[in-house]
Amino acid sequence: MARDAIYVEIEIRSPMDRVWQLTQEPAQHPRWDLRFSSITPTAELTSGGYRFRYERRLPLHTIIGTGTSLGERSRPDGTRTSALRFTTDDRLSPLGEGRGYWRYLPTPNGVTFITGYDYAPGWGRLLDRILLRRFIGWMTAWSFDRLRIWAETGVPPETWPLASVLMFWRGDRPRASRCRRVPRRGRAMDDLPETLGTREAP
Repeated sequence: MARDAIYVEIEIRSPMDRVWQLTQEPAQHPRWDLRFSSITPTAELTSGGYRFRYERRLPLHTIIGTGTSLGERSRPDGTRTSALRFTTDDRLSPLGEGRGYWRYLPTPNGVTFITGYDYAPGWGRLLDRILLRRFIGWMTAWSFDRLRIWAETGVPPETWPLASVLMFWRGDRPRASRCRRVPRRGRAMDDLPETLGTREAP
């Protein structure tokens, strides 16, 4: 699966601490990320980080899953990372068990924010390959640009619901095309943080 792992990268002109806050606080994360409706920490882990419960509310169903997460805020090279494992027993979820990471790379103008993640297809490999993985990658990139707008301008993400995709006359709307979708070298999962290998099962 790693060959087809999802990769998204975006430049954010905002202080590192601001991007960290908007991405690491469970109350803020679902506000900009289409993949989640809520994230609720449920327990601290002895190995560091926390266990959480997530929801993705759909018109006729709510997908519920669990995960474990650990953020590294201080690293010798000035970067930061966050490692994640997740799973769900919901047969209607297009994503099964998976893992991923965020990397925060300081730049002269702010932060390069990167994610790489992979998962077991919940609706079968064929449908995942031809449709779902492409759509989930697009959702991630669109969400990253909505985060960028919030971090850079202070405009809350609720200003840009999913329907704003159709506001083609608004040049300031979130756009997935502002993100890089292919790693600059290697594959999306080649740059996993070491902490991902120590994450407890979700």
